[in-house]
Amino acid sequence: MLQFTNMITSARNPKIQLVRELLAHPKTRRERQAFVVEGVRLVEEALQSGWEAQLVLHTEDLPPRGLAAAQEFAGRGAVIEIVSPQALKAVSDTEAPQGILAVLSLYPLPLPPKPDFILILDGLRDPGNMGTILRTAAAAQVQAVLLPRGATDPFAPKVVRSGMGAHFRLPIQSLSWLDIRAYVKPSANRAPLVVYQADSSGGLPHTQADFRSPLALIVGGEAEGAGVEARSLADARVNISMPGQAESLNAAVAAAILIFEVVRQRGK
Repeated sequence: MLQFTNMITSARNPKIQLVRELLAHPKTRRERQAFVVEGVRLVEEALQSGWEAQLVLHTEDLPPRGLAAAQEFAGRGAVIEIVSPQALKAVSDTEAPQGILAVLSLYPLPLPPKPDFILILDGLRDPGNMGTILRTAAAAQVQAVLLPRGATDPFAPKVVRSGMGAHFRLPIQSLSWLDIRAYVKPSANRAPLVVYQADSSGGLPHTQADFRSPLALIVGGEAEGAGVEARSLADARVNISMPGQAESLNAAVAAAILIFEVVRQRGK
């Protein structure tokens, strides 16, 4: 059993301040190469996926599942601290803290050397939409998600929370357009991917596109859609037919429809 001699009760404690900085600032997450997950389920997912925890904070009355996860992280070298409910609430990013959070080391999972199905999110700035898309991508066995500069930080707390564990299984990398182009359209070693850009203004109906070949799917941001670099990379545009009066679909909804059309066509 874990043993504790002191309880953190002050929101001014350095460990509490570190968590607060990691939750609030992308720059801090980049500099310290760390991010925060909250709740028993996400902490368990991180543990089961082999991610390294630097620090775990939890309340004294944490249920057995959470205590078991904290104990296992302690066995792997993480610092474990018991905190008062008030101290945890002061640093929590959720309205109803679940009694545990962990600071995880941030390291990007490697990109597949021979990609078959990847997703490029161009200019996506809404954290909830990004997290939902990452969750959908993981469910559909998308092999990687690439984020050009300008997208929201994929390890922001709301993205991580909405992703429901996708971050631990899905390679998510922020890359320049130059690097994205080199990965998607390599000059040697393997054939280039066919790049489809989702476009609400026109293009081939998505059910008529051939998604069986190795491909990259570009989904643009909520307000402006795909940018110039994305459009120049695309081999074809695809459009989701809408018989109603809506101008466009929510980015997460559009991504889900297109992703699972790929799944349908491939008979998975």
